[in-house]
Amino acid sequence: MAYPITRLRRLRRNSALRALVRETEVTVGDLIQPLFVREGTRQRRPIASMPGQFQLSVDELVKEAAALAQAGVPGVILFGIPDRKDAKATGAYAANGIVPRAVRALKKEVPGLLVITDVCLCEYMSHGHCGIVRGQEILNDPTLALLAKAAVASADAGADIVAPSDMMDGRVSVIRAALDKQGHAELPIMSYAAKFSSAFYGPFRDAAESAPQFGDRKTYQLDAANAAEALREVAQDLAEGADIIMVKPGLPYLDLVWRVKERFQVPVAVYNVSGEYAMLKAAAQNGWLDEKAAALETLTAFKRAGADIIFTYWAKAAANWLRAGG
Repeated sequence: MAYPITRLRRLRRNSALRALVRETEVTVGDLIQPLFVREGTRQRRPIASMPGQFQLSVDELVKEAAALAQAGVPGVILFGIPDRKDAKATGAYAANGIVPRAVRALKKEVPGLLVITDVCLCEYMSHGHCGIVRGQEILNDPTLALLAKAAVASADAGADIVAPSDMMDGRVSVIRAALDKQGHAELPIMSYAAKFSSAFYGPFRDAAESAPQFGDRKTYQLDAANAAEALREVAQDLAEGADIIMVKPGLPYLDLVWRVKERFQVPVAVYNVSGEYAMLKAAAQNGWLDEKAAALETLTAFKRAGADIIFTYWAKAAANWLRAGG
């Protein structure tokens, strides 16, 4: 037998040895901070279900983005909260809508920051669904043109990446064609290709004011039980022109992160979603968990599973923890 000659504990004896042989390292450069931007000025509204997160007006968004950049966080993803909603999601693609204005402000005031825009319609729809509705049916093909317009509006404003999260069939090809036609052939698409219908989105829907007014999103988001179907979604979106693939949520779908990375060998992002964040926050506030240790362990799990990019509400905090030595 290998024991006692082989003793695996030898390399765990102290922190220097453990660091020397550590297989997976999370860096600040892996992290993207989601931000919620709303109309108004000097608005910094706490999100009750996501302690430490806020709805921000554009002026406050710029301040927060500057702090993130100072901490070393390379980028943000923006979710817009308009004052008015309608059945055609007009605010999603208005040239002077909340997200295009936020993009322009960030590119002017924090020019080195990577700005990603979430391309979806739910925040702008009066009914809260991600597509055009007829009765209680969410229509796929009529929705595609609106998504393309939203992507172009973000691109025109200066976004670095557009990220369609709607889960309509064919949206990547339509968005790619629209971007190319409007002179944005160089702009990458990050597709939420493996986005599951999940119980972990509740706090986000509070934050983005995007809860559906009827039914649910199970007719367009993936069934939590279906891994093979998720891989088909990924393959289809890559064939249509996606440059980066997103898996969402994160912790309950680490197997999908691993399988997507192993099979397709493309840049893979994972979204550490609001429910995952809220659970750890609540446990930490009750003294049941060490927030820093649990959050960093969670981020390490994403990286170990194969994620290249991690969207997380802990981005700024993690940047400071990592800079201080973890």
